[in-house]
Amino acid sequence: MYFDGASNALGHEIGAVLVSPNGKYYPATARLNFNCTNNIAEYEALVMGLQAAIEMKANVIDVYGDSTLVICQTRGEWETRDSKLIQYKKLVTELSKQFKEISFNHLPREENQIAGALATLAAMFKIKKAADVRHFDLKVRDISAHCLNVEEEVNGFMVRDTEVKGGSGSVRGAAGKKLE
Repeated sequence: MYFDGASNALGHEIGAVLVSPNGKYYPATARLNFNCTNNIAEYEALVMGLQAAIEMKANVIDVYGDSTLVICQTRGEWETRDSKLIQYKKLVTELSKQFKEISFNHLPREENQIAGALATLAAMFKIKKAADVRHFDLKVRDISAHCLNVEEEVNGFMVRDTEVKGGSGSVRGAAGKKLE
């Protein structure tokens, strides 16, 4: 699980993404409608990610974040002195007990881009109601989209049939061109 929080001029946003053993990405993002520091935003993102992992009934989890303070406090390497952060650390400790195994790992910001992008996403638009996203697939394409289309000749026309699947159904489109 990767997490990131941000508190800046755009507001206070958090993001977390769980990656399943088979490579599926389960993202979560939220805008915090209360004033907070960047460290609190980081803890909020961590808590959101842990709660999502608990909901998904994960037993073993590796947690990655770019906040040195949050990772070191969570591992017990640094003392937590700020009274607000003490409460967050206690909550993380309680949530951590729900897992058979859990590890907290620091990584550079450059390697935490997905969680960072999710945190930024929350600042980009207003959401009136919570939206539930089950998962998304993050893929790299080595072949351009036009190579993925199926073409066939029907009544002297070249027909391209493209299917895009997603969400609750699929969208189909066809384009025809007269053969000379």
